[in-house]
Amino acid sequence: MEKETIQSFDRGSALSIFGSDRKEDLVALVFALILALVIYIGY
Repeated sequence: MEKETIQSFDRGSALSIFGSDRKEDLVALVFALILALVIYIGY
């Protein structure tokens, strides 16, 4: 049996627009909260 090679990717490094993952997570969290508020108030 051949051993399958599992490709490992750095977490979001290719698509990241921020330097750190923590900053990216915070921006995503704030964006999600704002979106949830807009939907909650809108409906």
